[in-house]
Amino acid sequence: MKKTFVTLLALALTAGNACSAFAAGPAGFARGLTGNSAVSYISEKGKIIPPFAQVLFCAQNPTECRDNNGPAVVALTDEQMLQLKNVNTSVNRTMIGRNDPGNELNGDVWKVNVRSGDCEDFALTKRSRLIEMGWSSRALRIATAYTSSGEGHAVLVVRTDKGDLVLDNRKSSIKNWRDTDLRWDKIQSGTDPYGWYRL
Repeated sequence: MKKTFVTLLALALTAGNACSAFAAGPAGFARGLTGNSAVSYISEKGKIIPPFAQVLFCAQNPTECRDNNGPAVVALTDEQMLQLKNVNTSVNRTMIGRNDPGNELNGDVWKVNVRSGDCEDFALTKRSRLIEMGWSSRALRIATAYTSSGEGHAVLVVRTDKGDLVLDNRKSSIKNWRDTDLRWDKIQSGTDPYGWYRL
């Protein structure tokens, strides 16, 4: 594990931070799952160097980057859907959207369970809370993307038997990945939190 981390750190240092994420405030009202009811999953296209900020985050927070060996796909019950809605809404309402200061490393530092932060901090906090509630880490993956205005963004993607669902700090509604306004970039591996895939 240590050798893998050192290799990832070296690769990430070489490549720099490929993803910039910006703070976006929550919008809209709490709603149910919206959009197409057909089951749809994000398709990975090959391994890619992880975001540099994620490598540093895992070095500083190894318990947040641990595989808990749960199922890769959650059979979504009404109770679990309610948990997703509650966590998404609660984090969106209680955290303050704020970009990382420009003087921080690469302008992007990933943090979890903080009072304010940018989009990946929202996603990491939601992931952490769901894992504390017993959710499988394998079904909870951070993904990077671009908004319709071209800004870098990060969200939590939850793999369920209803498809890949997106928890976004810009919205209180939970949507299928295809029903968002995002242009997908890369996603964390389900089985190896240190691994990432191009989308």
